[in-house]
This record gives sequence, structure tokens and C-alpha cells, in this order.
Amino acid sequence: MSERSTEEPDALRRSEAVQRSLARAEEVGHLGGFITLVGEAAAKAPGGPGPLSGMTIAVKDNIHVAGLPNTAGTPALRDFVPATDAPAVRRLRDAGAVILGKANMHELALGVTSNNRAFGPVRNPYDTERFAGGSSGGVASLIAADVVQAGLGTDTGGSVRVPAAVTGTCGFRPTVGRYPGEGVTPLSGTRDTIGPMARRVAHLALLDGVLSGDDAPVTAPPPNSIRLGVPTGHFTERLQDEVAARWEATLGSIAAAGVELVPVDVTSFVEREFEIGMAIVLYETRVELSSYLTKHRPEMDLASLAALIASPDVRDVFENCVLDGAPGLVSEDVYRECLAHRERLRAAYGRTFAAHGLDGLAFPTVPATALDLATCDQGMVLCGEPVDTFATFIRNTGPASVIGAPGLSIPMGLASNGLPTGLEIDAPVGADRALLALGLALEEICGRPEHAGNTVAITGAIRP
Repeated sequence: MSERSTEEPDALRRSEAVQRSLARAEEVGHLGGFITLVGEAAAKAPGGPGPLSGMTIAVKDNIHVAGLPNTAGTPALRDFVPATDAPAVRRLRDAGAVILGKANMHELALGVTSNNRAFGPVRNPYDTERFAGGSSGGVASLIAADVVQAGLGTDTGGSVRVPAAVTGTCGFRPTVGRYPGEGVTPLSGTRDTIGPMARRVAHLALLDGVLSGDDAPVTAPPPNSIRLGVPTGHFTERLQDEVAARWEATLGSIAAAGVELVPVDVTSFVEREFEIGMAIVLYETRVELSSYLTKHRPEMDLASLAALIASPDVRDVFENCVLDGAPGLVSEDVYRECLAHRERLRAAYGRTFAAHGLDGLAFPTVPATALDLATCDQGMVLCGEPVDTFATFIRNTGPASVIGAPGLSIPMGLASNGLPTGLEIDAPVGADRALLALGLALEEICGRPEHAGNTVAITGAIRP
């Protein structure tokens, strides 16, 4: 009897999946997706039979994995090695998944480009001169390049959905509090959440079930039973021409499939959303990151961490808004006012869904396709006007983040420039499994993005 035939099927499947992923990781190392790659030891990682058996996973480098550095993409934490897994990671391992390594990210998760000056930029598999989005860019790039089957990112203002959109993958931000949030380098307890990322919505549903313990069935509803809200402003105005064209084509396909499209005024829950959302993050980053350092790196404070920040945009945030004496410090009074306004937005969001009888709200995940890495940190031009890259790329993902509602980004097809676009669907607070079911239906309508010839040349064949 051969050695192969005596191996346990699950162990064999896991070993083969790991070896394939490791080989693929070497092929596309130029994408900068990993900060730490586990290597051969991953084939012997704990985990056996389970719903995720044999699934290779990349974990964003701000989520603790026992025995691996947790850099959060910043030099000051380069040598911090947690002794225990984050609870979310432990749930994946217990379900049979294999953690292949820690993925690159925007430094301290404070940006949308993953143009990391400490560990190198994350590159987009569709065009390596363009960014992979952020802050969970490494996970998205590794999934898009077929290195891993899925991954864990974090999402504060769009950090799972933005990179999913620009890399042609799927990203899910759950209702805040749905997954255990311990063992994560924090920004904002009000807005932070771990979020799964994968090639297909079915994999997101599988991961969500493991992470949440919610085993409610996820089955695509018939298109003619779906009532989908289409915003009349904010989300769908001021789009890059290529994104606007894909959006209109997608609406046509969805309507042709029998989905009922309902124009919706979203003014009531987007008013001042960006300003109050940023104020909440900046206040809580100062408090929560300080507490995190006290617990895990007691020899370090915010000032010593900030002194080593490598990315200019992140350093500017700390110097202007976080550190002692910063001119843009958010006071406690302003913070409390912003929390109260958030509750008003949350209530208005719920009323909007109820008043129109919506199953979901649909719009382009981001207003533009991936930008050039060389210039993305200097701003961008949208509809003929110079705009801020960060504010522009989280414009559409921000409202659900502030409100704490679930959001899902799925591929919307390739734009005429050959780059991926994303379709976001948001749902009421707590309607996570229903949103994933809706995603299954819309994914079937929208299809998968074709892979451009230059992508194959750069990264090799990418399997559907």
C-alpha cells in the first residue's frame, strides 16, 4: 500500500492545498501580499476535519496569530509576537483552515492604498503599477492572485470592501459585534470589525457561519422576490466614467433578471457622516491604541510608536490628530456629540429600509478603479476636479461603517480600462445572513470578471 493511500484524506487535502499555495506565493511574491509567510510548517498546522478543512487563509497583520509577528504594518511593532490566536483565528483553525501567513496592509490600517513604506506596497494583480486598496490590501491581492482561498481583514471605514472592489474579489463587513473582536490592533471600538474576504460569496457565507456561530441557511432568493434600493444621490454621483458605465450596465442586468429597483433618497443617513465618523475614529484611536500598547507592549507609548511610522500619510494623522498637543485633537465633548449623531443616522437608516420595504441598498463600492501607486498618495482627479484619495475611496463604504450595518462588495465586472469594479450591497443592522443570500443572487446575475490578458501574463492563470 502506498504512503499516499495511508494518509488521512483531510490531512492529505490540507497538505496539497498548502503546497499549492506556497508555490503560488513564490510565483507572485512581487505583489507584496505577505509580510510573514509561514512556509512548510503550515502543512502540519493544527486543524483537522471541519467545514473549512484544507482552506488556506491569509490573515491581515493586525489580527493576532500565535507565534507570528503582528506588525500592524508599522516598524515599532515589527518584533511583537502574540502568544495566542485572536478568537476569530482560533475559530477558523478549529474549523480546519490553515493559516498561511500574515498579510501586508496600509500602515496601522489608517488608509486605503496599502502603499506601505515600511514593508513595501501591495500591488494589484490586474496591474502591478496600481494599488490593491486598503487597508486590507494584502489579503485582497493574495486572493485575487489565487495564492489563498480566503482571508481575514479588518474594516473600520471600508478596509475590507475597498480592496475587494479594486481586485475583483468579495469582501464582507458584518454587523459590528457579530464576530469576536479581541486580539486585533485597534482603531475604533465603535466602528472596527473583522471581515472575511474570498473569491465567491458562498465562501464568505461559510466563513461567516464559522466566525459567528450562526448556521442559518444561506440560499439565493429568486430575483423577482428582491426589492433593491438604488440611491438617487451621494453613492451614485461623481463616478469615474469607467465605473459609471459598469454601474449602468449592472443595473440593466439586475433589472432584466427581475429584481425590483427602487429609487431611494439617502440624505437622512449620510448627512455629516464622514466628519462624525472620522472624529469617532480619531478619538478612539488615541484611547484604544494606548490601552493596546499598555497591555501588549508596555515599554512603548503612542509617541514612541509614532516616531517610527514610515508612511507619511499615517504619520500626518498622528501628528495632527492623535498625539499630545496635536492641533486636531478631538475633545470628549465633540466625541460624545458625534456618538449621539451616529445614533440618529442609525435610526434614519433603519427607517429608510422599512419605509421602502428594501432587502438591500445597492451602489458602486468605490467611485473609481485602482490608482497608480506612484501618485495615489498625492490625491486624484475625479470628474475633472482634484480630490482627496482617502475621502473619495471611502465615500460609499463609510455610511454603513459609521452606522454599524453589514455591507458586502462583490465584483461588478471589469471596466473598459481592464480593471475591476465592485458592487456594494448594504442591509439592515443584524441582517447578515440575509445579505449574504442576497449576494449569492446578485453574484449570479453579475457574473465573474474576466481576467485580462496582461493579468495572466503577470500572475499566471487565475482559476474561477
